[in-house]
This record gives sequence, C-alpha cells and structure tokens, in this order.
Amino acid sequence: MKKTFGGPAIVLDRSDINTDEIIPAKYLTEVTKEALKPYCLEDLKLEGFDANGEVLKKARVVVTRENFGCGSSREHAPWVFEVNDIHTVIAESYARIFRQNMFNCGMLAIELPKSDIDALMLEKDANGAIDIQVQLQEQKVVAKGNGQEMSFVFEISPFDKALVEAGGWVEYADARY
Repeated sequence: MKKTFGGPAIVLDRSDINTDEIIPAKYLTEVTKEALKPYCLEDLKLEGFDANGEVLKKARVVVTRENFGCGSSREHAPWVFEVNDIHTVIAESYARIFRQNMFNCGMLAIELPKSDIDALMLEKDANGAIDIQVQLQEQKVVAKGNGQEMSFVFEISPFDKALVEAGGWVEYADARY
C-alpha cells in the first residue's frame, strides 16, 4: 500500500502523550491491526478532544508537543495510526523507540523546533485542525491554517528516509536482501 504523507491534521496541544493514551493496553491482545482501529487515542485526556469525533476520523496527520510516544515500546502505537490512515506525526520530540517504530512501519515522525510547533498550533481552526502537506524529497512541511501558508524544513537521516520510501523495514529488507 502506498502511503500518503499529509492532509487534514489534528492538533494535540500537550506534551508526554504516551503509548497507553495512543492505544490502551487492554487492546494489545488483538491479533490484527484492523482490530485496533476504533480505539485510536481512546484514553487521551485533553480538553476539547473527542476520540470519536469527526476531526480525528478525517485526520491524516497529528501535530503535538514534546516526548510523544513515551511509555512502553509496543509497535501497536504506530499501528493504530497506520490503520487509521494517519501516516505522519509532527512533534517537538519523540520517545526514541516510538520514533523508530514509525520509520520501521514506513511512516513519518517529523521533528520540528518548539517555535515551529507553536506557529502550527496558532493556525489551527476552531475544531483544532490544520491542513498539512509533506514534501518528503525536499524534507519540507507546508501548512495551511486560518490565515496563511507556512513552510518548515525538517531533517531525516538517509536510512530512515529510505525506510519510509520503501514502505517500512520489511519492504526495505525484501528489496535489498
């Protein structure tokens, strides 16, 4: 499956969102990614956020603060985003294992400085959404919000970029070994 990076984004204005909030541990016995789909961000406590709301259902990108994906090292956290067609997370920083699990699944974990995240947060609409397009080759994020179009450059290692372009670790390995 070819993944797209960009589209409507949901803004989660909080640091330290952990893997139990991304996908509650009680669902880790599920044997397929598809079975995780309805539980995305089910336990996230954030004023104005509705895990069953239309903004999350339409989201293809998550914009958030620092230390995203902290907690346990389960792959289920990126999987629940993947099965919900959210292939890009933009944050100030990530828990190391969550970040690598995103790349291993062929998804983007983009890090931007606090000032850039602050600018994105200011452009969200009344529903907490913003439109984001990612230009992977140029390593650029273009965001359209309430008032203007903004662009931000991001860094990604050549290896992680290759994982994302291949569709994930398995596809990368299949093509090379």
